[in-house]
Amino acid sequence: MPFQQHRSLYAADGRRKYLNSDERRAFLDAAARDDHEICTLCLTLAYTGCRISEALSLTVSSVQSGENLIAIRSLKKRGKVVVREIPVPAELVRLLLEGRGGEHPDTLLWSFGRTFAWRRVKEVMARAGVTELHASPRGLRHGFAVSAVLAGVPLTLVQKWLGHASLTTTAIYSDVVGPEEREIARRMWS
Repeated sequence: MPFQQHRSLYAADGRRKYLNSDERRAFLDAAARDDHEICTLCLTLAYTGCRISEALSLTVSSVQSGENLIAIRSLKKRGKVVVREIPVPAELVRLLLEGRGGEHPDTLLWSFGRTFAWRRVKEVMARAGVTELHASPRGLRHGFAVSAVLAGVPLTLVQKWLGHASLTTTAIYSDVVGPEEREIARRMWS
């Protein structure tokens, strides 16, 4: 079977499950035109590769402005507290902390729930022209990882940023085809 459904970047019918670089750029542009809360949520998902539930559990103290890091508590660790720090653009840190000077460090960054957030992210994707299977928060997570691999980030670092227990899980992100595969090959010749 050429495409595995489980732990694959492609559905059984061959459709891509990740946003490519043009779609990520269009998504970021569309998010920048949305209201502050939705914009910052979308940017956080795109720049950290975190799960939507992990993003919604972020607090003011999760954003480390001096280091331009976001500390994300992994929610899939079955009772263990595991925090991963992901470097993000300084502009995202500024947007996340804008107007939050006097807030308690444990204040959530977003006050809405998972279903509302998921719907709003899908709306931003639709405005960006991102459709099909990969038009979802999970597609953003996959797109983040593919983008990191294309940028030459070592798989072990991508594994750490995504919170994967096994490098085998992370290795699927180097299993791209088409333009992404050619980009990886181009890096080899540079």
